[in-house]
Amino acid sequence: MLVGAGGNITVQAGNDGVLLVDTGVTQMSDKVLAAVRSISGKPIRYIINTHAHPDHTGGNEAIAKAGSTIAGGNVVGDIGASAGNQAAVIAFQAVLDRMSAPTGQQAPTPERAWPTETYTTAERKMFFDGEGIEIIHIPAAHTDGDSMVFFRRSDVISAGDIFVTNRYPIIDLARGGNVQGVIAGLNKIIEIAIPADEQEGGTMVIPGHGRLCDVADVVFYQEMVTIIRDRVKDMIQKGMTLEQVKEAKPTRDYDPRYGATSGIWTTDMFVEAVYKSLVGKP
Repeated sequence: MLVGAGGNITVQAGNDGVLLVDTGVTQMSDKVLAAVRSISGKPIRYIINTHAHPDHTGGNEAIAKAGSTIAGGNVVGDIGASAGNQAAVIAFQAVLDRMSAPTGQQAPTPERAWPTETYTTAERKMFFDGEGIEIIHIPAAHTDGDSMVFFRRSDVISAGDIFVTNRYPIIDLARGGNVQGVIAGLNKIIEIAIPADEQEGGTMVIPGHGRLCDVADVVFYQEMVTIIRDRVKDMIQKGMTLEQVKEAKPTRDYDPRYGATSGIWTTDMFVEAVYKSLVGKP
């Protein structure tokens, strides 16, 4: 787990090479590469993006360029400089849609930073460095393109921004996010993860931001989001407006831990996103 380059980055290293989940912000790419090289000198073969936000995809171009692709299910070897001169970048199709643009329009990100492989099903499976890896799509959660990555032998889940420890979940309504999907994603982590003694340890969970966690941390966070969702839903059913819901402070008891009055994601923004998730189309 690499911390400090934007979103948390997961590094899996073994005989087949290196796989990364997310790449951090653009300006930290050199430091991320140096950190990866301190772990393994093997080629970077795969990058998996959990969603399209630049604090998780900003390093795609530079870090993918430093790697190389494998073909044939990792058994054929290098497929030549013309086709394999960068690491493969894997993401849900919506991530490519968000990072690129229709013909004739200016894309928000450079083409060499885009995913080179996408999937559109509930999950994509692969085998790399001696273990099975499940890339699981969670629809309409933090965004409409969220993936979590489960390393089955290592017993590690890389959650992306569906789960963070330092704030309320960011629900990006403009990019297809919804509080119901966030809860579904947290439920999926809890379903997959297996705790050790006294509900501590066991499956480790790498959040999109914040400290390393286990399933007990995810359960606490899931309960918090569910409780606030239910409070806001009850207020909506009573006919309360958005401003009235904000004034009622449905997050009051969790604000000391997760609340913010400034920065990129405030408590007011979270309450508004929950409200709009629940009054919008199902």
